[in-house]
Amino acid sequence: MRGCTTPPGSLKARLCREGMEAVKRFADERGIPYELCGKLVVALDESELAPLAELKRRGLANGLRGLADVEADRIRELEPHATGIRGLHVPETGIVDFRRVALAYADEVQARGGDILLGSRVVGLDRRDGGRRLALERGEPTHAEHVVACAGLHSDRVAALTGSAPPAYRIVPFRGDYYTLAPEARSLVTGLIYPVPNPSFPFLGVHFTRRIDGAVWAGPNAVPAFAREGYSRWSLSMRDLGATIGFPGFRRLARQYARTGAAEMWRDYVKWAFVRELRRYLPKIRSRHLSFGPSGIRAQCMSADGELVEDFLVEEADGVLHVLNAPSPGTTASLAIGRMLAEKASAAFGL
Repeated sequence: MRGCTTPPGSLKARLCREGMEAVKRFADERGIPYELCGKLVVALDESELAPLAELKRRGLANGLRGLADVEADRIRELEPHATGIRGLHVPETGIVDFRRVALAYADEVQARGGDILLGSRVVGLDRRDGGRRLALERGEPTHAEHVVACAGLHSDRVAALTGSAPPAYRIVPFRGDYYTLAPEARSLVTGLIYPVPNPSFPFLGVHFTRRIDGAVWAGPNAVPAFAREGYSRWSLSMRDLGATIGFPGFRRLARQYARTGAAEMWRDYVKWAFVRELRRYLPKIRSRHLSFGPSGIRAQCMSADGELVEDFLVEEADGVLHVLNAPSPGTTASLAIGRMLAEKASAAFGL
């Protein structure tokens, strides 16, 4: 899907194809199962046909193979329980247990002599002895000749630790909640069912995702999170909330998308409203089929003028290489991003 929504020529577009092939090879080498189950993007009415055609144009420009327009009868062949007037089939889309991929990455780092220090918040990045002294919230400080920072939800704060000018971007957290389908309802979804992205809202919208273990997730929504690591509705960090509300870019975004954002929050707190949205695509879905599932926090990079940074973003600040934005498909492109960072680090640090 991201190959269709990603603007041609962007860093995402260049790295996603390479990354997808690299992750498949990595998974094959380590016996991690994956499935190319395909994805169906469904248009519900005439107003979505032009955006659907634009998705196809972008997908073809980004090198996706096998894209096909499908009419209503073909929709029912691919997804017998879905409804729509036209769709776009993306056969190269796949699913994998990325937790296993990430753990295999960790094994690879350790096998090559690297250390993984969990629960070690970096609170200082001072110059020391020709390199950097990393002060940790807990434990002894550590020294590094060179630093590549990929801090996700805290990437802007880590960038600010270099002592240079404050970063031009801010991370604004958005929470996304999923529901899981009961086992008796999983057969309603064959692969992946996605909406045509709403051009009036910067997030994708609810969709159905079959997991590699056979489970099916429905969601997510997209609502402002009150804590950068607040994975429940009631999580609150006054520091994080104050940083979000105090940021001019967020206030501009909130004004621009006030009505759509309010609808997202309504669906977040009222289950039947969420179910009603899902039933636009799968009419047989009922509230009893859904149980509250996992949630995630999107580290949304935003500029002061309220523009969301959609592309991958890597910048150097005072001798430190910072990954400021790596949204979806960051997992798909992960190995390609790693290659790019190695090249940038070699150039920046003279390695």
